[in-house]
Amino acid sequence: MSTQPFEPKAGSLNGLVQIQDPIEKIIQERLAAERARLEREAGVTKQEVHHFKRPVERPFTKEQRGHTTLLFGGLTWKHEKLVHGALESLGYMAEAVPTPNVAAFQLGKEYGNNGQCNPTYFTVGNLVQYLQKLEEQGLTKQEIIDRYVFFTAGACGPCRFGMYEAEYRLALRNAGFDGFRVLLFQQSGGLSQSDAEAGLEMNLEFFLGILNALNCGDVLNEVAYAIRPFEVNPGETDRKLDEIMDYMHEVFRKRKPWKLDEKLAGFLGGFKDSAEYIGKFINQLTGDDITSALRRVRDMFDEIEVDRLRVKPIVKITGEFWAQTTEGDGNFNMFRFLEREGAQVIVEPIGTWIMYMIHQVIQKYKDLKGLEEGAVLPPIWRLDKRIPIEVNFRNKVAKLKLAEALFKREYHRIVDALGGVAHYLVDQYELQRMGHPYYNSRAGGGEGHLEVAKNIYYSNKDLAHMVLSLKPFGCMPSTQSDGAQAAVVSAYKDMIYLPIETSGEGEINAHSRVQMALGEAKNKAKREFAEALEATGLTLEECREFVEAHPETKRPMYKVPHRKGVVGTAANFVYHIAERMNAEGWKPSVREAVTV
Repeated sequence: MSTQPFEPKAGSLNGLVQIQDPIEKIIQERLAAERARLEREAGVTKQEVHHFKRPVERPFTKEQRGHTTLLFGGLTWKHEKLVHGALESLGYMAEAVPTPNVAAFQLGKEYGNNGQCNPTYFTVGNLVQYLQKLEEQGLTKQEIIDRYVFFTAGACGPCRFGMYEAEYRLALRNAGFDGFRVLLFQQSGGLSQSDAEAGLEMNLEFFLGILNALNCGDVLNEVAYAIRPFEVNPGETDRKLDEIMDYMHEVFRKRKPWKLDEKLAGFLGGFKDSAEYIGKFINQLTGDDITSALRRVRDMFDEIEVDRLRVKPIVKITGEFWAQTTEGDGNFNMFRFLEREGAQVIVEPIGTWIMYMIHQVIQKYKDLKGLEEGAVLPPIWRLDKRIPIEVNFRNKVAKLKLAEALFKREYHRIVDALGGVAHYLVDQYELQRMGHPYYNSRAGGGEGHLEVAKNIYYSNKDLAHMVLSLKPFGCMPSTQSDGAQAAVVSAYKDMIYLPIETSGEGEINAHSRVQMALGEAKNKAKREFAEALEATGLTLEECREFVEAHPETKRPMYKVPHRKGVVGTAANFVYHIAERMNAEGWKPSVREAVTV
């Protein structure tokens, strides 16, 4: 028997492979056919999976700034006008998208996904509506795509806000603007989110300019709402506000970023960037260009004549961020409706939301202290591990505490420059203390515990007769908050709290509900005013006589101190008049005649 190993003849291996290939093919075909038969019998349908991938977007580059317009929106027209000025001062071409209306809402529903909240429909549809109007003016779709970009906030989280970017892109594509650029500012991002060649440089100058604009917008907005219900000449506040906003827009537009002197920069060499960075902060903290302009605005506001003896219930607005901020169809034009119904409105500043975000990060650092290094903190006697953890934790918290203190200081500087009419920012730690027993302050989404906390704060601190919470239909975080509010209202018996869900329809029903709650608040304000007259022994006629004899009390910047236990402007004014009468020895003419 031969022991020689088998050696296939040349070409025999290729022949074997050729024979096996058709056999393998037949086997695979029979397997596929049998699998398909079994799936049909079981009612299983197999579909090819296409995973979503974020589309690659054309960049907005530095070279495009001169011919590309930056679109933005979603705030009040006061905020947007100042942001527009700040962007122009940095060299950007910018335009604010108008306040969304019901037509924008319908466009959002037409081109977007089903099941979105109404801020999504309003804001997404509003952008599409604006682009369609550009097209009606003669621009082609491609020209619009090339010459415009949209800048908006982005986020992730438990509510639909995290889906805004996808909704913008879907609606733009469905409306025929596929490829239109959407730039996102992520809430979790850092200070510089783009490279040196990016069209939108999110550097220190950018953030300081935007924050100054938002803070001034907050305070100007609140001052106007504080004056308008008491104006003697109807419409005077709005006319003056238009004039003021034009003036402040120019202040922001002409404001130039602080730069290091060229000679000093050359001397500092490699330390130039750090020195300029520090100089910008110092200029922000010590500069007087904005506050001096606001002092002039204060004097412009002070030309308005007011009558503080009008009894007005004070309504504090809270709720979901967009619904409590917008001033159009998105919240049923609720602010103007309240004023027409005889209320004084306290609007919610964006500054509170900024402070809340800082506070939540500080709380997160406290809760997760040391957990980055392991599942549990090392024993207290392991100083070699505990000390670095403690130093790292205190370093991070100290930076945020500093940011918190500086932001609050700058905001309050603006309040003081405008006469102190607007409220200071509410302390976030007090809000956490008040809200946490009813709504866990670690729960994220929307405004978290703020809705509950602000309801307690403004009611318990005698700052509002009624709290009105505006939120979108089906908003998950606000729905959770409403559930907790039931316990709050049962604990504070005198509280008047009303939640209103907003959408693109149902305005009459919402206004009717507000009227019923407002009627109760009006009665509360009237009782309070009557008690003030009775406690001081004054009549309304005597109060008016004092005001006529002291014309400074007709000015909106005249300070009326807040009395503990008294909410309304008119009631507080009566107590103040009585105190001044006693201090000055002033008596009404009727009393003088009786005395003689």
